[in-house]
Amino acid sequence: MASRPRPSQCLAPPKNPPILPPVLDIRQFRENSDLIRERLATRGEEFAAKVDDVVQLDTERRESITAVEELKAKRNTASKEIGALMGQKKLEEAEAKKAEVRDIGDQISELDAKAGQTDAELRDILLRLPNLPHPDVPIGASEEDNTEISQWGEKPNFDFEPKPHTEICESLGLVDFTRGAKLSGSGFLLYSGWGARLERALIQYLLDMHVHEHGYTEVSPPFMVSYDCMIGVGQFPKFEDQAYMVQEGLDEESRGKLYLIPTAEAPVANIHREEILKNEELPKYYCAYSPCFRAEAGAAGVGTRGMIRVHQFDKVELIKVVEPEGSYDELQKMLSNAEKILQSLNLHYRILQLCTADMSFGSATTYDIEVWAPGQGDYLEVSSCSNCEDYQSRRMNLRYKDADGKNRHPHILNGSGTALARLFVALIETYQQPDGSILIPEPLQSYLRTDRIPTN
Repeated sequence: MASRPRPSQCLAPPKNPPILPPVLDIRQFRENSDLIRERLATRGEEFAAKVDDVVQLDTERRESITAVEELKAKRNTASKEIGALMGQKKLEEAEAKKAEVRDIGDQISELDAKAGQTDAELRDILLRLPNLPHPDVPIGASEEDNTEISQWGEKPNFDFEPKPHTEICESLGLVDFTRGAKLSGSGFLLYSGWGARLERALIQYLLDMHVHEHGYTEVSPPFMVSYDCMIGVGQFPKFEDQAYMVQEGLDEESRGKLYLIPTAEAPVANIHREEILKNEELPKYYCAYSPCFRAEAGAAGVGTRGMIRVHQFDKVELIKVVEPEGSYDELQKMLSNAEKILQSLNLHYRILQLCTADMSFGSATTYDIEVWAPGQGDYLEVSSCSNCEDYQSRRMNLRYKDADGKNRHPHILNGSGTALARLFVALIETYQQPDGSILIPEPLQSYLRTDRIPTN
Protein backbone atom coordinates (compact mmCIF):
# COMPACT_ATOMS: atom_id res chain seq x y z
CA MET A 1 0.00 0.00 0.00
CA ALA A 2 1.15 3.52 -0.73
CA SER A 3 1.68 5.67 2.31
CA ARG A 4 0.43 9.20 2.80
CA PRO A 5 1.24 12.06 5.14
CA ARG A 6 -0.65 12.09 8.40
CA PRO A 7 -3.45 14.65 8.67
CA SER A 8 -1.40 16.93 10.92
CA GLN A 9 1.12 17.29 8.10
CA CYS A 10 -1.19 18.03 5.23
CA LEU A 11 -4.63 19.22 6.31
CA ALA A 12 -5.92 22.76 6.45
CA PRO A 13 -7.10 24.72 8.40
CA PRO A 14 -4.32 25.04 10.97
CA LYS A 15 -4.57 23.22 14.29
CA ASN A 16 -5.78 26.19 16.32
CA PRO A 17 -7.26 28.79 13.95
CA PRO A 18 -8.78 32.02 15.20
CA ILE A 19 -12.33 31.45 16.39
CA LEU A 20 -14.81 33.21 14.15
CA PRO A 21 -17.79 35.04 15.62
CA PRO A 22 -20.57 32.47 16.08
CA VAL A 23 -23.37 32.79 13.56
CA LEU A 24 -26.17 32.91 16.13
CA ASP A 25 -24.54 35.44 18.44
CA ILE A 26 -26.70 38.47 17.73
CA ARG A 27 -23.99 40.77 19.10
CA GLN A 28 -21.76 39.87 16.18
CA PHE A 29 -24.44 40.94 13.72
CA ARG A 30 -24.45 44.32 15.44
CA GLU A 31 -20.68 44.67 15.65
CA ASN A 32 -19.38 42.70 12.64
CA SER A 33 -22.20 42.65 10.09
CA ASP A 34 -19.80 43.10 7.17
CA LEU A 35 -17.78 40.04 8.21
CA ILE A 36 -20.94 37.98 8.70
CA ARG A 37 -22.22 39.07 5.29
CA GLU A 38 -18.91 38.24 3.61
CA ARG A 39 -18.69 34.74 5.07
CA LEU A 40 -22.36 33.90 4.43
CA ALA A 41 -22.00 35.07 0.81
CA THR A 42 -19.57 32.21 0.22
CA ARG A 43 -22.43 29.81 1.01
CA GLY A 44 -24.99 31.66 -1.10
CA GLU A 45 -25.99 35.24 -1.73
CA GLU A 46 -29.49 34.46 -0.43
CA PHE A 47 -27.97 33.99 3.04
CA ALA A 48 -25.88 37.16 2.90
CA ALA A 49 -29.00 39.10 1.90
CA LYS A 50 -30.59 38.22 5.24
CA VAL A 51 -27.95 40.03 7.30
CA ASP A 52 -29.59 43.43 6.86
CA ASP A 53 -32.94 41.93 7.89
CA VAL A 54 -31.35 40.52 11.04
CA VAL A 55 -29.78 43.88 11.94
CA GLN A 56 -33.03 45.76 11.27
CA LEU A 57 -35.20 43.35 13.26
CA ASP A 58 -32.73 43.37 16.14
CA THR A 59 -32.80 47.18 16.15
CA GLU A 60 -36.62 47.23 16.13
CA ARG A 61 -36.71 44.64 18.91
CA ARG A 62 -34.34 46.60 21.14
CA GLU A 63 -36.20 49.85 20.47
CA SER A 64 -39.47 48.19 21.49
CA ILE A 65 -37.92 46.83 24.67
CA THR A 66 -36.49 50.25 25.55
CA ALA A 67 -39.83 51.91 24.89
CA VAL A 68 -41.64 49.35 27.06
CA GLU A 69 -39.23 49.92 29.95
CA GLU A 70 -39.75 53.69 29.70
CA LEU A 71 -43.52 53.28 29.64
CA LYS A 72 -43.43 50.93 32.63
CA ALA A 73 -41.45 53.49 34.59
CA LYS A 74 -43.98 56.15 33.58
CA ARG A 75 -46.86 53.89 34.61
CA ASN A 76 -45.30 53.20 37.99
CA THR A 77 -44.93 56.92 38.62
CA ALA A 78 -48.51 57.58 37.57
CA SER A 79 -49.81 54.75 39.75
CA LYS A 80 -48.11 56.25 42.79
CA GLU A 81 -49.62 59.62 41.96
CA ILE A 82 -53.09 58.06 41.90
CA GLY A 83 -52.70 56.95 45.51
CA ALA A 84 -51.57 60.40 46.54
CA LEU A 85 -54.46 62.09 44.73
CA MET A 86 -56.97 59.71 46.29
CA GLY A 87 -55.55 60.49 49.71
CA GLN A 88 -56.03 64.18 49.00
CA LYS A 89 -59.63 63.56 47.89
CA LYS A 90 -58.80 64.86 44.40
CA LEU A 91 -61.05 62.26 42.83
CA GLU A 92 -61.42 63.89 39.40
CA GLU A 93 -57.67 64.22 38.97
CA ALA A 94 -57.23 60.62 40.21
CA GLU A 95 -59.70 59.34 37.60
CA ALA A 96 -57.82 61.23 34.87
CA LYS A 97 -54.57 59.67 36.06
CA LYS A 98 -56.20 56.21 36.03
CA ALA A 99 -57.19 56.76 32.40
CA GLU A 100 -53.59 57.74 31.66
CA VAL A 101 -52.37 54.51 33.31
CA ARG A 102 -54.82 52.45 31.24
CA ASP A 103 -53.63 54.16 28.08
CA ILE A 104 -50.01 53.44 29.01
CA GLY A 105 -50.96 49.82 29.64
CA ASP A 106 -52.48 49.59 26.16
CA GLN A 107 -49.30 51.03 24.66
CA ILE A 108 -47.20 48.50 26.58
CA SER A 109 -49.38 45.61 25.36
CA GLU A 110 -49.09 46.85 21.78
CA LEU A 111 -45.29 47.16 22.03
CA ASP A 112 -44.99 43.76 23.72
CA ALA A 113 -46.94 42.19 20.88
CA LYS A 114 -44.73 43.95 18.34
CA ALA A 115 -41.58 42.81 20.14
CA GLY A 116 -42.89 39.26 20.26
CA GLN A 117 -43.58 39.24 16.54
CA THR A 118 -40.17 40.74 15.83
CA ASP A 119 -38.55 38.11 18.06
CA ALA A 120 -40.30 35.34 16.14
CA GLU A 121 -39.24 36.77 12.77
CA LEU A 122 -35.67 37.21 13.97
CA ARG A 123 -35.47 33.69 15.36
CA ASP A 124 -36.87 32.22 12.16
CA ILE A 125 -34.24 33.97 10.02
CA LEU A 126 -31.37 32.99 12.34
CA LEU A 127 -32.45 29.34 12.38
CA ARG A 128 -32.39 29.30 8.59
CA LEU A 129 -28.87 30.70 8.27
CA PRO A 130 -26.03 28.18 7.85
CA ASN A 131 -22.84 28.20 9.88
CA LEU A 132 -20.04 30.55 8.90
CA PRO A 133 -17.40 28.68 6.92
CA HIS A 134 -13.86 28.86 8.22
CA PRO A 135 -11.74 31.31 6.15
CA ASP A 136 -9.52 28.45 4.95
CA VAL A 137 -12.44 26.54 3.42
CA PRO A 138 -12.22 26.71 -0.39
CA ILE A 139 -14.92 28.89 -1.90
CA GLY A 140 -16.94 27.07 -4.53
CA ALA A 141 -20.29 26.79 -6.26
CA SER A 142 -20.62 22.98 -6.30
CA GLU A 143 -18.90 19.71 -5.38
CA GLU A 144 -16.69 20.22 -8.42
CA ASP A 145 -14.84 22.86 -6.39
CA ASN A 146 -13.90 20.49 -3.55
CA THR A 147 -10.16 20.09 -2.98
CA GLU A 148 -8.44 16.72 -2.90
CA ILE A 149 -6.11 16.63 0.09
CA SER A 150 -4.57 13.19 -0.16
CA GLN A 151 -4.96 9.53 -1.13
CA TRP A 152 -4.12 6.30 0.69
CA GLY A 153 -3.37 2.95 -0.86
CA GLU A 154 -3.75 1.91 -4.46
CA LYS A 155 -6.70 0.95 -6.63
CA PRO A 156 -6.95 -2.86 -6.85
CA ASN A 157 -5.98 -4.55 -10.11
CA PHE A 158 -8.15 -7.34 -11.56
CA ASP A 159 -7.41 -9.85 -14.29
CA PHE A 160 -11.14 -9.94 -14.97
CA GLU A 161 -13.87 -7.32 -15.37
CA PRO A 162 -15.00 -6.43 -11.82
CA LYS A 163 -18.73 -6.70 -11.27
CA PRO A 164 -20.86 -3.98 -9.66
CA HIS A 165 -22.27 -4.71 -6.24
CA THR A 166 -25.77 -5.24 -7.60
CA GLU A 167 -24.64 -8.28 -9.60
CA ILE A 168 -22.55 -9.60 -6.71
CA CYS A 169 -25.41 -9.23 -4.23
CA GLU A 170 -27.87 -10.94 -6.52
CA SER A 171 -25.56 -13.83 -7.45
CA LEU A 172 -24.60 -14.55 -3.82
CA GLY A 173 -27.97 -13.69 -2.28
CA LEU A 174 -26.48 -10.94 -0.09
CA VAL A 175 -29.23 -8.37 -0.66
CA ASP A 176 -32.72 -8.98 -2.02
CA PHE A 177 -33.53 -5.69 -3.75
CA THR A 178 -36.88 -6.84 -5.10
CA ARG A 179 -38.29 -8.07 -1.80
CA GLY A 180 -36.88 -5.05 0.06
CA ALA A 181 -38.88 -2.82 -2.29
CA LYS A 182 -41.92 -5.09 -1.84
CA LEU A 183 -41.73 -4.65 1.93
CA SER A 184 -41.18 -0.89 2.12
CA GLY A 185 -40.93 0.61 -1.37
CA SER A 186 -38.01 1.89 -3.42
CA GLY A 187 -34.90 2.77 -1.49
CA PHE A 188 -35.12 0.03 1.17
CA LEU A 189 -32.89 -3.03 1.39
CA LEU A 190 -33.40 -6.60 2.58
CA TYR A 191 -30.05 -8.05 3.63
CA SER A 192 -30.01 -11.83 3.62
CA GLY A 193 -27.69 -14.68 4.67
CA TRP A 194 -24.05 -13.70 4.32
CA GLY A 195 -25.12 -10.16 3.45
CA ALA A 196 -26.91 -9.70 6.77
CA ARG A 197 -23.99 -11.26 8.62
CA LEU A 198 -21.46 -9.02 6.84
CA GLU A 199 -23.49 -5.90 7.64
CA ARG A 200 -23.69 -6.91 11.31
CA ALA A 201 -19.97 -7.77 11.40
CA LEU A 202 -19.01 -4.39 9.96
CA ILE A 203 -21.11 -2.54 12.53
CA GLN A 204 -19.57 -4.52 15.40
CA TYR A 205 -16.06 -4.06 14.03
CA LEU A 206 -16.49 -0.29 13.70
CA LEU A 207 -17.82 0.06 17.24
CA ASP A 208 -15.10 -2.14 18.72
CA MET A 209 -12.32 -0.18 17.06
CA HIS A 210 -13.64 3.21 18.11
CA VAL A 211 -14.30 2.10 21.68
CA HIS A 212 -11.20 -0.01 22.35
CA GLU A 213 -8.60 1.74 20.18
CA HIS A 214 -9.81 5.32 19.85
CA GLY A 215 -11.28 5.95 23.29
CA TYR A 216 -14.91 6.76 22.47
CA THR A 217 -17.75 5.99 24.87
CA GLU A 218 -20.38 3.84 23.18
CA VAL A 219 -23.99 4.92 23.55
CA SER A 220 -27.16 3.44 22.11
CA PRO A 221 -29.55 6.34 21.49
CA PRO A 222 -33.25 6.45 20.62
CA PHE A 223 -33.97 6.25 16.91
CA MET A 224 -36.60 8.98 17.20
CA VAL A 225 -35.95 12.50 18.47
CA SER A 226 -37.92 15.66 19.18
CA TYR A 227 -38.25 18.64 16.87
CA ASP A 228 -35.99 20.61 19.22
CA CYS A 229 -33.19 18.07 18.81
CA MET A 230 -33.43 18.43 15.04
CA ILE A 231 -33.23 22.19 15.46
CA GLY A 232 -30.21 21.75 17.71
CA VAL A 233 -28.04 19.98 15.13
CA GLY A 234 -29.19 22.22 12.27
CA GLN A 235 -31.34 19.62 10.48
CA PHE A 236 -34.44 21.76 10.97
CA PRO A 237 -35.90 23.90 9.60
CA LYS A 238 -33.65 23.59 6.51
CA PHE A 239 -34.20 19.86 5.86
CA GLU A 240 -37.65 19.39 7.35
CA ASP A 241 -38.93 18.21 3.96
CA GLN A 242 -36.43 15.31 3.97
CA ALA A 243 -37.39 13.89 7.37
CA TYR A 244 -39.70 11.07 8.34
CA MET A 245 -42.32 12.46 10.71
CA VAL A 246 -43.80 10.12 13.32
CA GLN A 247 -47.43 9.86 14.39
CA GLU A 248 -48.62 7.72 17.30
CA GLY A 249 -51.33 5.53 15.82
CA LEU A 250 -54.34 7.65 14.88
CA ASP A 251 -53.45 10.51 17.22
CA GLU A 252 -52.96 13.42 14.83
CA GLU A 253 -51.96 15.71 17.72
CA SER A 254 -48.80 13.62 18.17
CA ARG A 255 -47.80 14.16 14.56
CA GLY A 256 -44.51 16.06 14.29
CA LYS A 257 -43.47 15.70 17.92
CA LEU A 258 -40.96 12.99 17.00
CA TYR A 259 -38.91 12.25 13.89
CA LEU A 260 -36.91 9.23 12.72
CA ILE A 261 -33.25 10.20 12.96
CA PRO A 262 -31.33 11.03 9.74
CA THR A 263 -28.13 10.10 11.60
CA ALA A 264 -27.12 9.32 15.19
CA GLU A 265 -25.69 12.84 15.30
CA ALA A 266 -29.23 14.09 16.04
CA PRO A 267 -29.65 12.31 19.40
CA VAL A 268 -25.99 11.97 20.44
CA ALA A 269 -24.95 15.60 19.88
CA ASN A 270 -28.01 16.61 21.92
CA ILE A 271 -27.21 14.40 24.93
CA HIS A 272 -26.11 17.45 26.95
CA ARG A 273 -28.49 19.99 25.46
CA GLU A 274 -29.55 22.74 27.89
CA GLU A 275 -26.82 21.69 30.34
CA ILE A 276 -23.82 23.51 31.78
CA LEU A 277 -20.90 21.09 31.91
CA LYS A 278 -17.91 21.42 34.18
CA ASN A 279 -14.59 22.27 32.58
CA GLU A 280 -13.06 18.98 33.71
CA GLU A 281 -15.84 17.01 31.96
CA LEU A 282 -14.47 17.98 28.53
CA PRO A 283 -13.62 16.58 26.10
CA LYS A 284 -16.45 14.10 25.61
CA TYR A 285 -16.14 11.44 22.92
CA TYR A 286 -19.20 9.40 21.93
CA CYS A 287 -19.79 6.75 19.28
CA ALA A 288 -23.10 5.17 18.38
CA TYR A 289 -24.60 2.78 15.88
CA SER A 290 -27.97 3.61 14.40
CA PRO A 291 -30.04 3.11 11.30
CA CYS A 292 -30.45 6.39 9.44
CA PHE A 293 -33.67 7.46 7.73
CA ARG A 294 -33.68 10.05 4.95
CA ALA A 295 -36.62 10.80 2.70
CA GLU A 296 -34.38 12.60 0.23
CA ALA A 297 -34.75 12.84 -3.54
CA GLY A 298 -32.54 10.68 -5.70
CA ALA A 299 -32.75 7.58 -3.51
CA ALA A 300 -32.60 4.08 -4.99
CA GLY A 301 -35.48 3.41 -7.35
CA VAL A 302 -35.78 7.12 -8.14
CA GLY A 303 -32.58 7.63 -10.05
CA THR A 304 -30.04 5.07 -8.83
CA ARG A 305 -30.32 1.31 -8.59
CA GLY A 306 -28.66 -0.60 -5.78
CA MET A 307 -27.24 0.47 -2.43
CA ILE A 308 -25.63 3.85 -3.17
CA ARG A 309 -28.58 6.09 -2.27
CA VAL A 310 -31.24 4.60 -0.04
CA HIS A 311 -33.86 5.80 2.41
CA GLN A 312 -32.55 3.64 5.26
CA PHE A 313 -28.93 2.74 5.93
CA ASP A 314 -26.68 1.89 8.88
CA LYS A 315 -23.93 4.07 10.28
CA VAL A 316 -21.56 4.36 13.21
CA GLU A 317 -21.39 8.01 14.23
CA LEU A 318 -18.62 9.83 16.11
CA ILE A 319 -19.38 12.91 18.23
CA LYS A 320 -16.99 15.13 20.16
CA VAL A 321 -17.84 17.95 22.59
CA VAL A 322 -14.65 19.92 23.20
CA GLU A 323 -13.20 23.24 24.29
CA PRO A 324 -12.94 25.69 21.36
CA GLU A 325 -9.19 26.21 21.53
CA GLY A 326 -8.33 22.62 20.59
CA SER A 327 -11.24 21.74 18.33
CA TYR A 328 -9.24 21.59 15.10
CA ASP A 329 -6.72 19.23 16.67
CA GLU A 330 -9.73 17.11 17.63
CA LEU A 331 -11.05 17.26 14.06
CA GLN A 332 -7.79 15.86 12.72
CA LYS A 333 -7.88 13.06 15.29
CA MET A 334 -11.46 12.21 14.35
CA LEU A 335 -10.50 12.09 10.68
CA SER A 336 -7.63 9.75 11.52
CA ASN A 337 -10.03 7.52 13.48
CA ALA A 338 -12.25 7.15 10.41
CA GLU A 339 -9.24 6.59 8.17
CA LYS A 340 -8.00 3.78 10.39
CA ILE A 341 -11.11 1.76 9.55
CA LEU A 342 -10.40 1.85 5.82
CA GLN A 343 -6.67 1.30 6.28
CA SER A 344 -7.30 -1.77 8.43
CA LEU A 345 -9.53 -3.18 5.67
CA ASN A 346 -6.92 -2.28 3.04
CA LEU A 347 -9.35 -0.17 1.01
CA HIS A 348 -8.08 2.61 -1.25
CA TYR A 349 -9.52 6.04 -0.47
CA ARG A 350 -9.03 9.76 -0.88
CA ILE A 351 -9.72 12.76 1.36
CA LEU A 352 -11.47 15.90 0.12
CA GLN A 353 -11.87 19.23 1.81
CA LEU A 354 -15.37 20.40 0.94
CA CYS A 355 -15.93 23.82 -0.53
CA THR A 356 -18.37 26.33 0.93
CA ALA A 357 -21.23 25.20 -1.34
CA ASP A 358 -20.91 21.49 -0.52
CA MET A 359 -20.53 21.58 3.28
CA SER A 360 -23.35 20.52 5.54
CA PHE A 361 -25.60 23.29 6.88
CA GLY A 362 -24.09 23.36 10.37
CA SER A 363 -20.44 22.85 9.45
CA ALA A 364 -17.60 25.35 9.61
CA THR A 365 -15.12 22.89 8.05
CA THR A 366 -15.71 19.44 6.55
CA TYR A 367 -13.48 16.67 5.21
CA ASP A 368 -14.98 13.78 3.27
CA ILE A 369 -13.40 10.36 2.97
CA GLU A 370 -14.28 8.62 -0.28
CA VAL A 371 -13.49 4.95 -0.77
CA TRP A 372 -12.81 3.42 -4.18
CA ALA A 373 -15.48 1.02 -5.49
CA PRO A 374 -14.05 -0.87 -8.48
CA GLY A 375 -17.40 -2.14 -9.73
CA GLN A 376 -18.67 1.44 -9.85
CA GLY A 377 -15.41 2.79 -11.24
CA ASP A 378 -15.82 5.68 -8.84
CA TYR A 379 -15.25 6.92 -5.31
CA LEU A 380 -18.05 6.69 -2.74
CA GLU A 381 -18.32 8.93 0.32
CA VAL A 382 -18.20 6.79 3.48
CA SER A 383 -17.26 9.42 6.05
CA SER A 384 -17.79 13.12 6.54
CA CYS A 385 -15.93 14.71 9.46
CA SER A 386 -16.99 18.22 10.45
CA ASN A 387 -16.23 20.87 13.02
CA CYS A 388 -19.44 22.77 13.68
CA GLU A 389 -17.64 25.03 16.17
CA ASP A 390 -20.30 26.50 18.50
CA TYR A 391 -23.10 26.63 15.91
CA GLN A 392 -24.89 23.59 17.34
CA SER A 393 -24.15 24.22 21.01
CA ARG A 394 -25.78 27.65 20.70
CA ARG A 395 -28.86 26.18 19.05
CA MET A 396 -29.21 23.59 21.82
CA ASN A 397 -28.13 25.95 24.64
CA LEU A 398 -25.22 23.73 25.69
CA ARG A 399 -22.52 25.46 27.74
CA TYR A 400 -19.55 24.66 29.93
CA LYS A 401 -17.68 26.55 32.62
CA ASP A 402 -14.15 27.33 31.51
CA ALA A 403 -11.12 27.47 33.80
CA ASP A 404 -12.07 31.03 34.82
CA GLY A 405 -15.62 30.02 35.71
CA LYS A 406 -17.13 31.73 32.68
CA ASN A 407 -19.99 30.04 30.81
CA ARG A 408 -19.02 29.35 27.20
CA HIS A 409 -20.36 27.32 24.31
CA PRO A 410 -18.22 24.27 23.48
CA HIS A 411 -17.40 23.18 19.95
CA ILE A 412 -19.21 20.10 18.64
CA LEU A 413 -17.66 17.80 16.03
CA ASN A 414 -19.31 14.97 14.15
CA GLY A 415 -18.01 12.28 11.84
CA SER A 416 -19.02 9.03 10.19
CA GLY A 417 -16.99 6.21 11.52
CA THR A 418 -18.07 4.99 8.94
CA ALA A 419 -21.31 4.83 6.96
CA LEU A 420 -22.84 1.74 5.43
CA ALA A 421 -24.04 0.56 2.91
CA ARG A 422 -21.32 2.24 0.82
CA LEU A 423 -18.55 0.62 2.86
CA PHE A 424 -20.33 -2.69 2.22
CA VAL A 425 -20.36 -1.90 -1.51
CA ALA A 426 -16.67 -0.95 -1.65
CA LEU A 427 -15.64 -4.02 0.32
CA ILE A 428 -17.45 -6.64 -1.76
CA GLU A 429 -16.43 -4.96 -5.02
CA THR A 430 -12.78 -4.74 -3.92
CA TYR A 431 -12.53 -8.30 -2.63
CA GLN A 432 -14.54 -10.09 -5.34
CA GLN A 433 -12.80 -13.14 -6.88
CA PRO A 434 -12.84 -14.64 -10.39
CA ASP A 435 -15.00 -17.56 -9.20
CA GLY A 436 -17.61 -15.16 -7.79
CA SER A 437 -16.70 -15.58 -4.12
CA ILE A 438 -15.60 -12.73 -1.85
CA LEU A 439 -12.46 -12.75 0.26
CA ILE A 440 -12.90 -11.38 3.79
CA PRO A 441 -10.23 -9.00 5.14
CA GLU A 442 -8.39 -10.46 8.13
CA PRO A 443 -9.85 -8.07 10.77
CA LEU A 444 -13.40 -9.20 9.90
CA GLN A 445 -12.74 -12.93 9.77
CA SER A 446 -13.28 -13.53 13.48
CA TYR A 447 -16.63 -11.67 13.30
CA LEU A 448 -17.85 -13.69 10.30
CA ARG A 449 -16.05 -16.92 11.29
CA THR A 450 -14.84 -17.36 7.74
CA ASP A 451 -12.21 -15.99 5.38
CA ARG A 452 -14.46 -16.10 2.33
CA ILE A 453 -18.11 -15.73 1.32
CA PRO A 454 -18.60 -18.75 -0.93
CA THR A 455 -20.50 -18.97 -4.18
CA ASN A 456 -22.81 -21.66 -2.78
